[in-house]
Amino acid sequence: MDFSISEDHQAIRDGVAAVAKSFGDDYWLARDEDGKFPFEFHQAMAQAGWLGITMPVEYGGSGLGVTEAAIMMHEVASHGGGMAASSTVHINLFGPHPIVVFGSHEQKQRWIPRLIEGKDQVAFGVTEPNAGLNTTAIKTFAEKVPGGYKVNGQKVWTSTAQVANKIMLLTRTTKLEDCKRPTDGITIFYTDLDRSRIEVQRIPKMGRKAVDSNSIFIDGLFIPEEDRIGEEGKGFSYILHSLNPERILIASEAIGIGQDALRRAAKYARERVVFDRPIGQNQGIQHPLAERWMALEAAWAMTMKAAWLYDSHQPCGAEANTAKFLGARAGYEAAERAIFTHGGFGYAKEYHVERLFREVTVTRIAPITEQLILSFIAEKVLDLPKSY
Repeated sequence: MDFSISEDHQAIRDGVAAVAKSFGDDYWLARDEDGKFPFEFHQAMAQAGWLGITMPVEYGGSGLGVTEAAIMMHEVASHGGGMAASSTVHINLFGPHPIVVFGSHEQKQRWIPRLIEGKDQVAFGVTEPNAGLNTTAIKTFAEKVPGGYKVNGQKVWTSTAQVANKIMLLTRTTKLEDCKRPTDGITIFYTDLDRSRIEVQRIPKMGRKAVDSNSIFIDGLFIPEEDRIGEEGKGFSYILHSLNPERILIASEAIGIGQDALRRAAKYARERVVFDRPIGQNQGIQHPLAERWMALEAAWAMTMKAAWLYDSHQPCGAEANTAKFLGARAGYEAAERAIFTHGGFGYAKEYHVERLFREVTVTRIAPITEQLILSFIAEKVLDLPKSY
């Protein structure tokens, strides 16, 4: 296997870094404090053409694979913006994937160029309070009416609903009790976020403050027929296409944040002098940082393997889930160690590692928990009985 970095991949890194480095620590600290969506960063990435890296060429995108997307997102996450920077861009990559795979030509023409150009921002209404990761248990219902559907229901953890003008919405069009299989009767829509019919309530949270998360309440939202993606009742199978790429991207982002934190910790350890010697000369400081480097590198190798499998059209469920698990753990533990390396100053916002720790924590929780990944590996790889 060739582990060298190709000229094309290095060009992606250099191009993304040029944008990311123009938004320094002060910018991201300010967004962490005021919670404003990073519009300037979003537009800079759009103007540089990065929002369309995975989108089809015929609709204005670059048509590249998840490997290139992972490299891009790793670079985005590596320059101080954490998950605030990552989520600002990530949401454009495989979130709208059902449009790319299952949308009609007319829908793609209508929607994809505006996403690439940064003209539209999309919220994702999938998770529900009483369903969690059991997506088949959602109750938001789209009733067929003349010309389209009327939707009522509730979603939670809906990202960017404070600023979005579009929403990707997963609903039931057949009640669960009327379906032969739990995965039947689910339909996906991409439509206008009509605030006269959708109430948006922001959820205060630990990190990623600049990219809002929300509870939304849908009351009589009309969705025209032409905003339904694919066939009615097939939506569950459609969203499965984006799950493995999303896990790979989350892994790459967590690793990028961890490596950013580790660089800061190593720099501090070289410069901080106590008892007439830099603290980085002490093995009690050196060894934990060295271990974190190894864990991050191992996680990155698995991430690239998973991306290669996906782009080669080979099964990659185990590898993508493993990359997400290892990447999130490695990123979290590197950020935690960075705080400890800084000592009391690690607790201060001035050094940014406490912010990176808060930013990376979500990668261990979403979009799938560590426990479900372990259950998946136990069942699908080790052939153990299903535990849930």
